[in-house]
Amino acid sequence: MNLADTERAARTSSDRIAVERWGALPGGDSVHVFTLRNAHGMRVAISDLGATLVSWHAADRAGRVADVLLGHDTPEEYFNGRAYMGGTIGRWANRIRDARFMLDGVSYSLDRNEGPNHLHGGATGFHRALWDVRESDGALVLTHESPEGDAGFPGAVTTTVRYTLDDNGALTIEYDAVSDALTPINLTNHAYFNLSGDAASAVSDIRGHVIAIRADAFFETDDAMIPVARADVAGNAFDFRTGAPIGARLDWPDTRLARAGGFDHCYVLGSTEGNGLRDAATLYDPASGRELTVSTDARGLQFYTGNHLEGVRGREGKTYRIHAGLCLEAGAFPNEINMPDASRVLLAPGERYSQTTRYRIGIR
Repeated sequence: MNLADTERAARTSSDRIAVERWGALPGGDSVHVFTLRNAHGMRVAISDLGATLVSWHAADRAGRVADVLLGHDTPEEYFNGRAYMGGTIGRWANRIRDARFMLDGVSYSLDRNEGPNHLHGGATGFHRALWDVRESDGALVLTHESPEGDAGFPGAVTTTVRYTLDDNGALTIEYDAVSDALTPINLTNHAYFNLSGDAASAVSDIRGHVIAIRADAFFETDDAMIPVARADVAGNAFDFRTGAPIGARLDWPDTRLARAGGFDHCYVLGSTEGNGLRDAATLYDPASGRELTVSTDARGLQFYTGNHLEGVRGREGKTYRIHAGLCLEAGAFPNEINMPDASRVLLAPGERYSQTTRYRIGIR
């Protein structure tokens, strides 16, 4: 390690946070993995590359410990990959139509990295940045400075992500950002879950998982997966209010599912009414007994069933299949900067952006 790496490791050494050098980026910068542990042996690994969730080892009902996240073997694969595995997504999570928005009468053009649209922060997205790291009261705190004009966005933005793992199996992610100019911001994490702990198996996918999403409405999309209308979930494949097996819903003859190759839709969550986090979704794997609960104060939850994972290189050189994992991304609505309520996603100087999402894994 060079001196900077040694100092970084010293700032993050504790009984519950371990650090190791993982590799290097093409320019030579070292990449590290920091591991949080709780009193019951659960461990979560996070990299300073992209403030990325690399792995999450949790026990099943028989006490067998396995990794419930999809991922790659090397930093280079994360840096060059297109699946956004476990990355912190910014400045804008999800899509912006035509990679454009208007702000105070000025038109801003962004990176176009999905056809004509902007996706997940563009080529210089937060998931590809090397973040500064420190420890604070047992939490791992990562900070990134995004300069004026980054991916075409106005303002210089400082973002902090705080990861805390408790003894109840809950990983809390707290996002905080400030800007020196008015700018849109929408942060999330792009972790792929497969609660079986065997995502790279030739027969493993998330079709047998049972999901419940506490939302009465979702956004229908066009062919580019840009929201075009808010729709009720009642009476169609998108109704998960009482929980349903994912595979059975993927097989429904619904043109909206066919267009996306599965689910890739934002659900509209109810108001928190000033009470902080509320449960947004639960995911259960009957075979392992593992259950994931997602709680957030965000207004949207993107449910994505890994529709483009076929052939993606995963752990130990194995490749993933379609629907090998799923994402539950809490944040603002896709393309909201071009919606009538765009003011909700604007960060002004002197204000703070904050969002908290908690993922808890237990046994049912």
